[in-house]
Order: sequence, then structure tokens, then C-alpha cells
Amino acid sequence: MPHADVNGQRIWFDDSGGDGPVVILAHGFLMDADMFAHQVSALAPDYRVITWDERGFGQTEFDGEPFTYWDSAEDCLGLLDHLGIERAVVGGMSQGGFVSLRVALLAPERVRGLILLDTQAGVEDPAIVAGYDQMRDMWLSVGPVDELADNVANIIIGDPAVNPFWVAKWQARPKELFARPYETLVSRDDLTERLGEITCPAVVIHGTEDTSITMDRAETLAEGLSGAGPVVKVGGAHAANLTNPGPVNEAIIEFLQSIGN
Repeated sequence: MPHADVNGQRIWFDDSGGDGPVVILAHGFLMDADMFAHQVSALAPDYRVITWDERGFGQTEFDGEPFTYWDSAEDCLGLLDHLGIERAVVGGMSQGGFVSLRVALLAPERVRGLILLDTQAGVEDPAIVAGYDQMRDMWLSVGPVDELADNVANIIIGDPAVNPFWVAKWQARPKELFARPYETLVSRDDLTERLGEITCPAVVIHGTEDTSITMDRAETLAEGLSGAGPVVKVGGAHAANLTNPGPVNEAIIEFLQSIGN
């Protein structure tokens, strides 16, 4: 399988190929590139779609050192360099959106547009971090046992037909791999005051049943981006692109067509 040696990591990626405009998508926390199967199917071959596994997840060979989402943004840019791609539409779901916003701030000249799925510019609500910490402690102690994994799957995915696929992935991985990515998630910096620096076209798409990142956070994100319209509201929970791909794909395609080649 394809890997790129980037920033001391071996980044796993999948490239649909073709000559169409490039779209690169970054997955959410605890997920991997598989979560974009519906988007790749809908966009290729009109678009060249690249999906990749971020540090600590999927098939990427991660060095285990502390990192930030700015480092992950550099990984995204390094992967584009590896593939000889100068400019792309950059997007992601939740954590992948955190990375995408940082790509746009680091290298605005390389970002044709942003696709932001169930994400935000801010940080975790301190009121819920304590609960997340308990989840972390249990995960690192005994692993993603059925009750814990099912609870997490219901928050992220919320679809009994889809949950088991991801629970099986989590339970197959060493529990220790949870630690570094979790630290990155809860210690990230707030970009809300920097959104005005991002001027490229953007689309913000958000699940109406998302309890992990509430709709008001999506609205703040859209309002702060000069290139974004109102939030596109679709059904589904946090991973709406995974469980409700129809309306999500329609919104993505409409956005891509609006910005042209």
C-alpha cells in the first residue's frame, strides 16, 4: 500500500488518480481514511480524491512523539509535495477539519477551497473534558471494551448498522495508541480569532444530531469565514458524511462546481 515519508512519519494514503481537480480529505478522531469511501465513490473520477491516515491512526506509521494539529497540517502539505500537487481543495471531518483550517493558515496559496465537515475552530468545552478524560483512562487501562466502544461509537457514528465496523477496528489496535492523539485533541489551540485570515471559498456541513460538536459551533465557524455561506445542515450525528452520505455529497459537489477548476 502507498506510503509517503513525511516529517519523520510514514503517511499512508489512497489516491483515486485522474486529471481532475484535487480534493484531499482528512478523517476524524478515532477514524481513518475508510470513513470517506462514500465521498471517494461520489467524486471520482471527476475529481482526483486523496484520503490519508493521520498520526496515530489507520495504517500510518507514527513515531509516537508528541505532536500538534499544526504538525498534522504540515503532514498534509508534505503529502501534497510528495504527490507533486501544488494546489488542492482541502477538507476534513472533525479532527480533519482542525487540520484543514491549519493548512489554510500555513499555506493559503495552496488551498483552493475548504470542505469542513462536523468541525469547529474552537476548543473542547471544559465542562465535557472531564468526561473525556475518564474515557481516556478507561481506554488506556482496559482497552475499548464493548460498553466503552459502543458508547463512543454512538457519539461519533450513531448508526447500529455502521458502529460494529469501527468498534472492531478500535478493538484490533493496541490500546496505548490512544494516548498521543488524545493529548493533541484536548490541548489544541483556539483558531476562532484567526478565521478572518482565511479568505478562500469554504463550505461548512454539519449533522443536525451532532452532540460532539454542536450546531452553534458550526455556525460560529461559518460566520468567521468570509468565503463560507450559511451552514449546510444535514441529518446524522457527528460523522454525518459516513452515515448520511447522500446530502453531504450533494453539498460537496455543489461547492466544488461553484469554485470551478
